[in-house]
Amino acid sequence: MIRLGAGRLNSVVAVGAHCDDIAIGAGGTLLTLCEARPGIRVDALVLSGGGGEREQEERAALAAFCPGADLRLTVHKLPDGRLPAHWDEAKGAVEELRDRTEPDLVIAPRTEDAHQDHRGLAELMTTAFRDHLVLGYEIVKWDGDLGRPTAYQPLAPETAERKVRLLEEHYPSQRHRPWYDREAFLGLARIRGIESNARYAEAFAVTKLTLDLGE
Repeated sequence: MIRLGAGRLNSVVAVGAHCDDIAIGAGGTLLTLCEARPGIRVDALVLSGGGGEREQEERAALAAFCPGADLRLTVHKLPDGRLPAHWDEAKGAVEELRDRTEPDLVIAPRTEDAHQDHRGLAELMTTAFRDHLVLGYEIVKWDGDLGRPTAYQPLAPETAERKVRLLEEHYPSQRHRPWYDREAFLGLARIRGIESNARYAEAFAVTKLTLDLGE
């Protein structure tokens, strides 16, 4: 197994179609990054849930998932499940994010995600951030769309446990969902850990990767 570090990493962009997507898909990675790099800039964009309970949950959650970071969060009000019908608004939000950021790393949904909102945002990100490393996170759901990841971030056991604890604490609006529980989150992390020779891990899809091995 090859382990490549990210090198200089001062700025990260993280996006989600819905409040809680970023935390579910990459919460452990954000905890790992922010604790290793105090003051790292995190520009987060969420396309739906603005102006209500969901936005309040998201702001508190991402503050907890990005300890010590320079967090800048924008939450829009696109209707849940309707991103294809609001393509211009979504594209405008992504382009505005791109105009004001030059990140070292981008964290976004996978282009293979079965949910139309996730998949649409993923397609916008790979177009807007053409010269960046884009890690596509996964979210377990009834669609059965989990694939074979190409990148892994191992999580220390305490980080995996902390991720689950924060998910349970900060998103009370989601607790009624049958898939939103400790077993689902830790179970997937354990499987990805086995695949990456770790106890726990988060996994990502990488559509395109440019190497610079000459330095």
